[in-house]
Amino acid sequence: MTRISARDHWNARYRERGWPEEPSSWLVEHIERIPHGRILDVAGGTGRNALWLASHGRDVTIVDASDVALDIARARADDLGATVRTIEADLTAEPLPAGPWDAILLFHYLDRNLFPALHDARRPGGILIGAIATVRNLERHDRPPRPFVLDEGELPGLLDRDELLEYEEGWREDRHDARFVARRP
Repeated sequence: MTRISARDHWNARYRERGWPEEPSSWLVEHIERIPHGRILDVAGGTGRNALWLASHGRDVTIVDASDVALDIARARADDLGATVRTIEADLTAEPLPAGPWDAILLFHYLDRNLFPALHDARRPGGILIGAIATVRNLERHDRPPRPFVLDEGELPGLLDRDELLEYEEGWREDRHDARFVARRP
């Protein structure tokens, strides 16, 4: 059996259905913590969070494995008159785009091996904000599958080099997520 690449997997997913355009409510609630500087949206897909931040004066770059998603993000940016940069990269095989970043967004993407790089890519004082599904999410949904969800209470250990400013786990918008805001000391 041939293993499908991350790019092919996500391209197929982005072609099969529409994706939300509204930003994460967690991001909206914590906009005051996002500096005006270089922002990286990791696995940012069609750009729902990046475009919202760009419309609020932030300098945002989206990195994603899917060229289909990035095409959608660029078209939406053009329609909105927003400016975002896009980088096609499979972060399971390629490094994060060069920093330092003032903030990094990490919404609905889990690669445990990436956390040291997420820390190192931010400038001192740089923010990491996001939401990642926990195992409890599987009680109601079959995606993301088990390898791509956190155990309950796991996330603080992955952020052990950061100062955890905000953290909660629970159901929100029909998803059970670990939501966080962390700062690099």
